[in-house]
Amino acid sequence: MTAHIWYITHWELFVRLMLSALLGGLIGMEREWNNHAAGLRTHILVCLGSTTIMLLSVYGFSEFVNEPNVRTDPARLAAQVISGIGFLGAGAIMRNGNMIKGLTTAASVWVVAAIGLCVGAGFITGALLCTLFVLISLYVLNKLEKLHLKGRRNRELEIELVDQAGSLTKITAAFHGHGIQILNMKMTSSPSETPYGTGMSVMVIQLTLQVKHEDKYVAAMDEIASWTHVLSVQAGSIRSAASAG
Repeated sequence: MTAHIWYITHWELFVRLMLSALLGGLIGMEREWNNHAAGLRTHILVCLGSTTIMLLSVYGFSEFVNEPNVRTDPARLAAQVISGIGFLGAGAIMRNGNMIKGLTTAASVWVVAAIGLCVGAGFITGALLCTLFVLISLYVLNKLEKLHLKGRRNRELEIELVDQAGSLTKITAAFHGHGIQILNMKMTSSPSETPYGTGMSVMVIQLTLQVKHEDKYVAAMDEIASWTHVLSVQAGSIRSAASAG
């Protein structure tokens, strides 16, 4: 250990940076295995960067601590790291309609910065415990979430119908009545020739549905297809319902 609170040996500096790279790498490796935007190298760099800034904040100005006109605040640079790391996290978040992906990865980048600050400040126990709980959250809870969502699938569905008042509400009620959740919805309209006459407004609704029971999904499609103002119902692709995070 160092002889003075404001000084650190080269060996201890090396150990803290190595520990920072190790802890950040453990979290980044889990993200890398699951093919997320911010992976191993990103998490290592964020953790090392925040550790270095914390070390600079605590020990980089040790020559001036005895100056009567200088006030030292080790937490000042750390506060800037916590607020400034947000731009990296924002780059990992992607939105597709009502579906948002990347929030978990953005949060992991943010918490890795906090771990790096802990290591830089010498709060090793806090850094180790935080890393342990982060790995539990990312790996163990992710397995439990996938187990809970086992059997659920996201289905794509396109419905073409004559634009009438209350059509959207009726479709939503039909799916909810069969226990099917609508995750995303996109609507387009264009004039077209229909059985009701030329120039009628036709609405095309593209839906992303979370389906657990295929029989209920088929029953909902059959019900909607039986409506007189529905021109066509086309089923699309099937995707896993587990979140990419």
